Amino acid sequence: MKKLLILLTALLLLASCGTTVKRVESGTEPDLSGYWNSRDVRIVCESLINDALSSPRIEQAIREAGSRKPVIVVGRFRNESSEHIDTAIISSIMENVIFNSGKLDFVAGGETRSDVRAERQDQQSNASEDTAARLGAETGADFILTGSVRTIIDREGNRSVRTYFVTAELTNIETNARTWMGQNNEIAKVITRPNNRL
Repeated sequence: MKKLLILLTALLLLASCGTTVKRVESGTEPDLSGYWNSRDVRIVCESLINDALSSPRIEQAIREAGSRKPVIVVGRFRNESSEHIDTAIISSIMENVIFNSGKLDFVAGGETRSDVRAERQDQQSNASEDTAARLGAETGADFILTGSVRTIIDREGNRSVRTYFVTAELTNIETNARTWMGQNNEIAKVITRPNNRL
């Protein structure tokens, strides 16, 4: 009887340790830890993109470009916060939405550009002359989009307030002049941790 009770207890413990998954509707993501999450990314990107696309300076750059759209390359979005944040998600969302607005064009940057250049170089030796991509025919970017994420943490006892400052800048590559700068500090979270008991 004792062995049966031990076996049943062990089975109940094993059953209670299984992983459970529950899907959530888009836009209703729970905030489990108080750290940066997908809802924060959406709020920040929407704010910065709306600010950029309605900026008088960007409208001026579009007018000055005439019949062609200004061309942007995405640079680095630095994580200068106190936690792990994949800033590539921020830059990717911003690039996608701004590009789909039809107001600006993008050229590949970073690893994608390196991959394309390696493929183009490889074609010089391995593709037919008729089909090989030409060297020195890239479209040059007019502007570079960069940014950063920073946090300020105010803590007392078991409570803390974590505020995120996300900035984005569009810089003229030829002149280094800032064409647009945006900042979002709407994400502030009050986090209360349980008191530690001995």
